[in-house]
Amino acid sequence: MSLADSIKNIREEKHLMQKEVATHIGVDKSTYSKIEKGLRELTVEELQKVAHLFNMTTDQLLNYDGNMPQEVVLEDKTAVEQMRLIQQLDDED
Repeated sequence: MSLADSIKNIREEKHLMQKEVATHIGVDKSTYSKIEKGLRELTVEELQKVAHLFNMTTDQLLNYDGNMPQEVVLEDKTAVEQMRLIQQLDDED
């Protein structure tokens, strides 16, 4: 599955409109439409913004296999893994 297909599938699963995603990443709707059609690549900054909007990591987005990632539960992880995951959180999280 291409990144363009992944982004479109996830957007649809999350019931978001193209315009909503376009606004979030700072492009117009026609530019975003080209991204979903595979006619334009995302910049790194746009990729990060899309991942954040979808509540995913960029790695999860790039390697999307059609299944939404499972929610990570800290209690299931070792202390070292818990610290690593906590360090990855945004300030607001």
